[in-house]
Amino acid sequence: MYGVQPPLTDAVIQDAECRLGVRLPASLLDILRVQNGGLVAESWNAFPTDVPTSWSEDHVPLDEIRGIGRQDGQPSLLDSGYLVEEWGLPSPLVLLSGDGHCWIALDYRTCGRLGEPSVTWFHVDDGTDLPLTRAPRRPMAPSAPSNGCGGQVRSWNHEPSRRGASAHLDAALHGSPGSRRPRSACLAGRA
Repeated sequence: MYGVQPPLTDAVIQDAECRLGVRLPASLLDILRVQNGGLVAESWNAFPTDVPTSWSEDHVPLDEIRGIGRQDGQPSLLDSGYLVEEWGLPSPLVLLSGDGHCWIALDYRTCGRLGEPSVTWFHVDDGTDLPLTRAPRRPMAPSAPSNGCGGQVRSWNHEPSRRGASAHLDAALHGSPGSRRPRSACLAGRA
């Protein structure tokens, strides 16, 4: 199946975090334990936005989620370092989905390599990004999920937006703010 990597093990996760130099959100790992990457179901393959993007007036695509592994040339989170450099993206990021010109990524620029990242849409051709979620260290609204990010498109050189974000993707990728895992040994000296 396209994009699907072998089942995750704790050793694979620890190796991935060492290679990527970041701590991956526990709830992303929970998703990848069910299926380690692959295509997103058609009813979930777009993320709504409150502002127009280069892709659409009201959404960005989320066609696939990259898994962790090196199976027969399948896309992998482990390709992030190379792809970030190749496409001139800011760092540190872990690329979840994309095709080169547009990406959805875990964005560690604000929280640091050991923090809980936000999820951000990047458009390479015009150098803009759009926060889709906020990092869970900021309070999340207790209400039902909104239908958009509430953020503003910004340049890579500007400070991250502190506006609201879509709670359903926050929850899917970050879980509850109290869900923490022990840090991989190789990340002990990183901040």
